[in-house]
Amino acid sequence: MPTPLFGSLITAMVTPFDGDGAVDYARAEQLVDRLVNDGTETVLVAGTTGESPTVTHHEKVELIKVVKWSVGGRAKLMVGTGSYSTADTIEFTQEAEALGADAALLVTPYYNKPSQDGLYQHFAAVAAATGLPVMLYNIPGRTSRNIEAATLCRLAEVKNIIGVKESTGDFQQAAAIAAGTPDDFLLYSGDDWATLHILLLGGVGVVSVASHLVGQEIREMMALFQAGDRAGARDCYFKLRPLFDCLFQPTAPSPCGVKAALKLVGFDCGGHRLPLVEVTDAEREVIRAGLQGQGLI
Repeated sequence: MPTPLFGSLITAMVTPFDGDGAVDYARAEQLVDRLVNDGTETVLVAGTTGESPTVTHHEKVELIKVVKWSVGGRAKLMVGTGSYSTADTIEFTQEAEALGADAALLVTPYYNKPSQDGLYQHFAAVAAATGLPVMLYNIPGRTSRNIEAATLCRLAEVKNIIGVKESTGDFQQAAAIAAGTPDDFLLYSGDDWATLHILLLGGVGVVSVASHLVGQEIREMMALFQAGDRAGARDCYFKLRPLFDCLFQPTAPSPCGVKAALKLVGFDCGGHRLPLVEVTDAEREVIRAGLQGQGLI
């Protein structure tokens, strides 16, 4: 089992907004402290959980600066620099590198549905243009294109492509990636609910959203698994699973659920930018029940 460069727990951080809808950088500093103190080993900023499509380039740059300063030497900083444009992705990745990022996360180019060779050429070109470790983000449910296992295995041969955030829910594909990549290629779950399943297939951790609320508990589940206590890890998972479910309701796209949950536990990170909207009263009550089940409120 490889030692993860970025730990077992990476948190995809929400972007706090103030009452006027502007990025709340002071709250972002406080959120970084909350996450690191609760077990996060790498903070991911400007990812889709951070509402990157509606955060401006200038705001992303300022967030990188703020989070880099806030984490200090306590955690690593990963930046979501991917887009559907290879040239834009290269430019932003190089900028993040200059600002002190420790790694880049590259989402599959969305909307334009490139071929598998197009995906390979895109990711390889970005990796060649930076000295940063690069993690790929495979989430076909949102991008409309799957990075197939054969393509991922080919990309794993690129020197600084070091891992994948796998959010397909397809464990046969995850198994093929684990079997077909070098031992030091890092397989992360991209979904909280799938973490234990991915660990069983050789994964090293999770890029989590629920860790805004239960970071230590997720770390404990993974530590028990890696220590060989499968029953203990399973018990932790069963306890956490209702919270995972309530944060990702089908009618409330992420990060709406986790922002509502943070508000309910007394750590308000504001609302959203359109087209995302607040959860409904019914959805909020489901989230409230899930938080009560964990003893968080």
